[in-house]
Amino acid sequence: MNDFKVINDPVFGFIRIPRGLLLDIVKHRLFQRLSRIKQLGMASVVYPGAQHTRFQHSLGAFHLMSEAILSLQQKGIFIFESEREALKAAILLHDVGHGPFSHVLEHTLIHDISHEDISLLMMEQINREMNGALTLAIKIFKDDYPKRFLHQLISSQLDMDRLDYLRRDSFFAGVTEGNIGSARIIKMLNVVDDRLVVEQKGIYSIENYLTSRRLMYWQVYLHKTTVAYEKTLVNLLRRAKHLAQQGEEVFATPALRYFLYNDVDAKTFEEDPQALANYELLDDNDIWASVKAWMSHSDRVLSILAHDLAERKIFRVEVSENPFDQDRVRSLQQQLADVYEVSFDDAAFLISMNTIEKDMYDPSDDQIDILFKSNESPTDVGKVVIKDISEASELFNISLLSKKIRKYYLCYQRI
Repeated sequence: MNDFKVINDPVFGFIRIPRGLLLDIVKHRLFQRLSRIKQLGMASVVYPGAQHTRFQHSLGAFHLMSEAILSLQQKGIFIFESEREALKAAILLHDVGHGPFSHVLEHTLIHDISHEDISLLMMEQINREMNGALTLAIKIFKDDYPKRFLHQLISSQLDMDRLDYLRRDSFFAGVTEGNIGSARIIKMLNVVDDRLVVEQKGIYSIENYLTSRRLMYWQVYLHKTTVAYEKTLVNLLRRAKHLAQQGEEVFATPALRYFLYNDVDAKTFEEDPQALANYELLDDNDIWASVKAWMSHSDRVLSILAHDLAERKIFRVEVSENPFDQDRVRSLQQQLADVYEVSFDDAAFLISMNTIEKDMYDPSDDQIDILFKSNESPTDVGKVVIKDISEASELFNISLLSKKIRKYYLCYQRI
């Protein structure tokens, strides 16, 4: 019997999962749940090929982690076997707490708790089931381990999560902007003073990576049609929860029903075991099954929004560099109330205003360090100089790299 399992991945080819702890994680029910959650949420409304899952992404990130560990070891960076396995386990599970449709649930059905927090809760649960086999992986995931560069491989500006999702999302969406040189970036990684750095030869790959990330965000992740479709879903879930809180009967799968009829926050997850138990059962299918039932619900607003989602009747969207005039928004809400014969307050579910900000690089958050070797004089040979990418790059400057782009979105039911 082979000592590993081979999975054929369309992006990286054959991925080898060693038998033992790592394969046990892949087989675990909570990891398998990720195969029922799409990686890009509502983006398939614009890019029909973007049907890949969190499961595929996690396997891809695992593959890149394996490559990064091997590359660092070849440069003399010592990583214990236990640390190598823990790193791979942590990257496999980094997204295990994601809910259906990307981040939609974090702002509608639950609040004051992120998917990273829930990932940690799930990792701790799996750790109990596996008799403590994930203890080291959790320490590294939480950045509680002395070797800080190990955590950077999981969560940083150049972590294996980002290197995979940019390539994978670009591949499945059918756009070329995110096709970064992940293999070259990994080959250029090194460690100095317990910090992950990129060797000077990799600077152009990093420039391409940062540019690709910005293009992917505005062209794919924050495409105006994708945003509008997501807001349709957000308002639909908010309406269903509003009706449930008013005591009305709203069909939902058992797992979804828990979150509609209860106010769920971080404290709930801490005090009520049912919160995590129901969350673990939630996937994209719960939402779609309920949407189909809501199409025939007696509540007019819920029915309209459910039809919108099921039949691809996307909110109209306007994008501006300046905030929208409040008088115009109120007038539009009244117009929606009149046209759809609902109250002014109920018409609020047919409109959505949002502000979205994104920058390419924030050195105050987590910088990318470039490693230079000094050869200016015989006495300098072998000395190293480390510069932030914003100082080292000939192409970019710090004001361009860290500049936040802010856009205002007004999404509303078509009249």
